[in-house]
Amino acid sequence: MPRPVCRNGPGGRLINLIDRKPPMNELSNRTRAMAVVLEADPDVAAVLSLQLDVLGMESRYYSHSSLLLNDILRRQPQLVIMGLELGADDSIALLRRLGECHYRGSVLLLSGVEAKITRIAERVGETLGLNMLGSLDKPMRMVELRQCLDSVGVGRERPIETCREPVFTCDELEHALHAGELTLHYQPQFELSSGRLSGVEALVRWSHPELGLIGPGNFLPLLSLEQSKRLTSHVLTQAQHDAAQWARAGVTPTLSVNVTADDMMSPDLLALTRMRSPSDPSLVLEITETAAMDDELLGSEVAARLCLSGLEMSVDDFGIGFSSLARLQSLPISELKIDRSFVRLVEQEAQSAAIVEAVALLGRRMGIRVVAEGVEDMACLPLLERFGCTHVQGFGLARPMPAPDILALGTHHEAIRASSADTGLPFGSVP
Repeated sequence: MPRPVCRNGPGGRLINLIDRKPPMNELSNRTRAMAVVLEADPDVAAVLSLQLDVLGMESRYYSHSSLLLNDILRRQPQLVIMGLELGADDSIALLRRLGECHYRGSVLLLSGVEAKITRIAERVGETLGLNMLGSLDKPMRMVELRQCLDSVGVGRERPIETCREPVFTCDELEHALHAGELTLHYQPQFELSSGRLSGVEALVRWSHPELGLIGPGNFLPLLSLEQSKRLTSHVLTQAQHDAAQWARAGVTPTLSVNVTADDMMSPDLLALTRMRSPSDPSLVLEITETAAMDDELLGSEVAARLCLSGLEMSVDDFGIGFSSLARLQSLPISELKIDRSFVRLVEQEAQSAAIVEAVALLGRRMGIRVVAEGVEDMACLPLLERFGCTHVQGFGLARPMPAPDILALGTHHEAIRASSADTGLPFGSVP
């Protein structure tokens, strides 16, 4: 049986915090969601149970994992909260068992270990298809726990179960390609030294006639190789058309388009990029770090031919792969984009800050642009500039927007401030 967590009530009476029943009128108004807590420290579990109770959730406490899985299978709780320090129990192995059980609730980690270990555990859970809410440091603060639960709607009412399998068919995707339903939004990129709009990244969206705007993560993985190549052709054609319209109005941001390793090896890519006129803005082809390193000779050949055609290459998500610096040296790269996982923690973690600073120094020594991706808090901009980052992008600065909105942003003297003002976010320390 799970161990009850108790505290002293009036007159010293012990109150069971796990199974305490809410008042009848409270039960009649709502159904309280269930959380199961796996934590070796009973004091931490007691505090957490109180916090969950205030937030409208019932909870059950376990100090060992042996009975946890049976309870999860039987009760299907909305939330599993587990500490990473479980003594003889292996918490990461438990995540794998949750994945094998096809658990469909949310998982929140309690971190009392090194940040690297916590991030590894989060990535393991995500790879297994678990809905990871991240981690909270011990002792937990009520406001952080509330924000964690609110971010995914975990609360008093049990959510309707949703199917996580793809909901689109190949025929629907084929129709979307033919009907022109795949449209482009553009993520602004800003120069740190001036705050001006310096570039845009073309991002595909599905303008579904019934479901509205759908993000790429919900349909790109379903594309066949042939459909993916056709989509790249469509994106390059539309993006270059939009960039030409901006140029005629005097707005000339660098245009970045994501391509796959298969695209890079296709002779069609060179033909598509030769549609540009000399007056068009610079075109940058972004490829992920891992893909950029796959085929040394062929990849270098295609990259060189693109460079001779006046194009630039950018290595996206730099830092998350185990790339060879010699390979990086051999490719004609004009830009490195530091992965958002490091930028997000640049002010909180010394190790993330060290990685950002090292990549920025590498880029500066190689004479190429260094873009910090995933900027969500503008307060980190002075630090990024001091490290040597030259450009920034992220939701804290500007979300992806339709092509006409780029014109308005590009004509503003301090575009980085104008974009942030539109989002309602504070300016922070902006150069």
